[in-house]
Amino acid sequence: MTAPEAADGSPVLVPVLPNHRFDEAALTRYLAGHLPGFAGPCEIRQFQGGQSNPTFHLHTAAGQYVLRKKPPGTLLQSAHAVDREYRILGALRDSGVPVPPVYLLCTDESVIGTMFFVMDYREGRVFPDRTLPGVAATDRAAIYDDMGRVLALLHGVDWRAAGLEGFGRPDNYIGRQIDRWSKQYAGARVGEEPAMDRLMAWLTAHAPVADETTIAHGDYRLGNLIIHPTEPRVVAVLDWELATLGHPLADLAYCCLAWRLPPDLQGIQGLDVPGLPSEAEYVRAYCRRAGRDGVPDMEFFVAFSLFRWAAIAAGVYRRALDGTAADARGREAGEKFRLLAEYGWRAAQAA
Repeated sequence: MTAPEAADGSPVLVPVLPNHRFDEAALTRYLAGHLPGFAGPCEIRQFQGGQSNPTFHLHTAAGQYVLRKKPPGTLLQSAHAVDREYRILGALRDSGVPVPPVYLLCTDESVIGTMFFVMDYREGRVFPDRTLPGVAATDRAAIYDDMGRVLALLHGVDWRAAGLEGFGRPDNYIGRQIDRWSKQYAGARVGEEPAMDRLMAWLTAHAPVADETTIAHGDYRLGNLIIHPTEPRVVAVLDWELATLGHPLADLAYCCLAWRLPPDLQGIQGLDVPGLPSEAEYVRAYCRRAGRDGVPDMEFFVAFSLFRWAAIAAGVYRRALDGTAADARGREAGEKFRLLAEYGWRAAQAA
């Protein structure tokens, strides 16, 4: 449900991609028997964009739904955990963090070939372009401000009270993440990349940072937010596949990559766009809401975020080579992992 192409932020729906087709009649029968209020006929189309879990729009006479499923093919271990997405969305339903209500999780792979869950469809705008084209300057400022507000709100949720014991380990998040994504990168088998090797070694040597534990989204950025159709505010946070118990500054630094990267890597570095805050302004506003005095080790967290993104992009590239990427442009997106590794190594050197 991310990264549509429409300039106004409206979702782009396309016919189900050939490599993601499934038995639509079987799905309709299953939902009719398990989802209260659901009845066919059901029109199924795929959301254009996104490189992880394929996402589909279900339209019936009674209402609209969104289905998220694992992609087909051989997957890297622990990747595409739609069951974890389903759990975190349910846990946050009454937290104040804007998330779509979830309706059911199907672990029976015989229905459509992979595990999936169904959630509510939230109308709104999604902007993969961080410059927010076509949006007034005052609304741009308000959207970025609300993006930071929601992130601070998420990090303030009591994860124990939300029933998320066991959702992740509340210790050594950074060390475990470096280990996990190093293994994922190696498992992608995309060839040698010296910058990535140097970055992994540097992060391992500098990993001891002060531990903090909150709910961490893992992919918090403008393109994973639904903005109200007419108002400059967040109405839903999407794509919780990487969510866990983790370090809040990893989320913040990842969100701040927009200011660190050029436009060809989805960044706003060097652009003068009316209404957009500076990185320093964005961080100050977040810290004020989160009750922080500042952000120690920011450059470390930036390097870490670039490393993790590079490892994810390498996995996207591998799936594109294997023909199972969630979007037809997976090869183009995945090949950027080398550039991301280079930027990560530069950040490490600057730190």
